[in-house]
Amino acid sequence: MHFHGYLWVGDKAVFDKESARRPPSRVEPTATSPPDVVDRYKEAVAEWRVTEVPPLETKYWLVKPGRLIRGTWAHPKEAAEWLGERLAEHAPRFASPADRDSTRLAQRVAYAAETLGWGGDVSLGYYLGRPSFLSLAVVVCSPNRADPEQECPET
Repeated sequence: MHFHGYLWVGDKAVFDKESARRPPSRVEPTATSPPDVVDRYKEAVAEWRVTEVPPLETKYWLVKPGRLIRGTWAHPKEAAEWLGERLAEHAPRFASPADRDSTRLAQRVAYAAETLGWGGDVSLGYYLGRPSFLSLAVVVCSPNRADPEQECPET
């Protein structure tokens, strides 16, 4: 088991656009499907694997291109430390003063280390002042509890 880290900073309106964050349906639309369903399916097929916008489910980071991986670690503590460093780096921009609290951030890192230790993924999100949003994720690979059959991305 090892861990991959992901980071995305962007416009919250882009993050909120679910069509770019949701995998395409396994069932293709038919000729009688409504045009909006056909359009969403085409968009999802074309964009979702390659877009840098975080997927709706953390496990889906593993189907994204390896170039999006910001770090890989063999131990949960190392992955949690990376997460803590990213939180400290961005904390001054957090929109909520409570989210900037160093004790609270340290608790998040400790929780992340614990969660990663038992094989769970960690995903965090913070407003950085409108319209920016920060998404951080550390995903367990080989295997991932939520999708044990999913192979690791090629880096």
